[in-house]
Amino acid sequence: MAFVITQSCCSDAACVSVCPVNCIHPTPEERGFGTSEILHIDPVACIDCGACADACPVNAIFPIENLAPRDRIFAEINADYYTANPDITSGWSDVVYPDLPRLPEGLRVAVVGTGPAGGYALRTLLHRSRARVTVFDALPTPGGLVRAGVAPDHPSTKDVMATFDLLYRDPAVTMATNVRIGDDVAAGEVTPAELAEHFDAVFYAVGADDSRALGITGEDLPGSTSATDLVAWYNAVPRADGPRLPAAGSGRAVIVGTGNVALDVARILVSPPELLAGTDIADRALALLAEQSIREVVVLGRRGRESAAYSAAEYRALSVIGGVQVEVHDDADGPLPDLNRPADPTRRRIVFLFSTAPLRADGDGRVETVTVATGGREHRIAADLLVRSIGYRSAPIAGLPFDQARGVFPNEEGRLLDATGAVVPGTYVVGWAARGSVGGIGANKLHAVATVEKFLADAAADLLPRTSADPEEFTALLRARQRRVVGYRGIAAIDRRERENGRAQGRPRVKFTELSDMLAAAQSGRGRRRR
Repeated sequence: MAFVITQSCCSDAACVSVCPVNCIHPTPEERGFGTSEILHIDPVACIDCGACADACPVNAIFPIENLAPRDRIFAEINADYYTANPDITSGWSDVVYPDLPRLPEGLRVAVVGTGPAGGYALRTLLHRSRARVTVFDALPTPGGLVRAGVAPDHPSTKDVMATFDLLYRDPAVTMATNVRIGDDVAAGEVTPAELAEHFDAVFYAVGADDSRALGITGEDLPGSTSATDLVAWYNAVPRADGPRLPAAGSGRAVIVGTGNVALDVARILVSPPELLAGTDIADRALALLAEQSIREVVVLGRRGRESAAYSAAEYRALSVIGGVQVEVHDDADGPLPDLNRPADPTRRRIVFLFSTAPLRADGDGRVETVTVATGGREHRIAADLLVRSIGYRSAPIAGLPFDQARGVFPNEEGRLLDATGAVVPGTYVVGWAARGSVGGIGANKLHAVATVEKFLADAAADLLPRTSADPEEFTALLRARQRRVVGYRGIAAIDRRERENGRAQGRPRVKFTELSDMLAAAQSGRGRRRR
């Protein structure tokens, strides 16, 4: 019997490298890698060895006979990939070993950001060099979008953090979280110039946290928000504000955009609160969703259904939400459902409206209706919440070049470029901050590895501006600038406390939502010896 890859796949591609018969696709060298939501096992070629399941960092691969009921659809999804791509074949392949250049001794590297791109950059640095690496994050807890972006009901995807945690414990790594990079020295920030002065190379893996605007009237009304902010709110990011929902509203939300994030948000908003109560969703979100009980979510796609940005796996997963109906309407489908009245309180429903564009939001001091256009006709949708999920861009960092038009840090194959287009020696940018918000964990891994390889080539060619500063000088600067730096012991203490709080409620963890609580938990871990 074959093995099957399920929805929690992170496209890490660790499974690809261990498969003896090359039956997992797309590989990093093939079309679709990085944009395909999951990888796929060829059921005909699979020899049932289980090497892929052992290598998977998120426990997403199972024998077909052991699939849970909600995952059985993925046997079909895996097989369909090979029916739709008959040119992709499996078989024995040659092993290719990376070139390992001779590097100078004593390299000191900084990695800013602890999401997947930063994690894979760190892993490649440790595996291919003897550099000492300091890892920074603005929050006390590492993880980036793994912690703050993955939906609470997709817990297996977050298991990739266990891989990165092993790296954080490496003797060559120093963790420095709760440290912001910028130009506000008075607020404790460390400047990019200071990092460049104290390290031989700096990697920026800061993601893309800013959302794009709709550009419609009423977009700034209370009750209108971005998917970025909403996801941060229900994933317990400190200082992330929740939506303002009325006590007695329509029970409906409108989401603009059809990407996987839009479907994540739709699923979380409409799921019965009792189904979310066993996840690590923020208590603040669980309480509000239970109190207000959104019964219906309308997902708007400006183009036709064939242009939807979500993956087939993500869409099909909607069908397994207990008690939730899914309806799809396109311009050619005839009359649209009547959405100008409050949602039916006796059912939960997700309605897709394709070939539909938002025109404006209206209401008395808050969002009450969203007017849309379908096939030249206007319709009003009664809604308590308007969520935009139409793309993301990086936030600029003072002191670094930034491409405002594209929302990324200008770069050439990961090497940062200045305003004139020249390479900034020793400074690199990885993941979404370099590529834009396209592709998932697997694509960011591929880019991180490739960018570290550029660093290795630069180091071997003596192109890095080696620092002359003593390591203790930066330690002193950091302590003077930010007295509440969190190291690995503090990170582990926060993790331990969240898990303990979760066990008391039968949940995987209860996340802290206040920085003060995080820092207090981190302080409690200072007396423990680092393992």
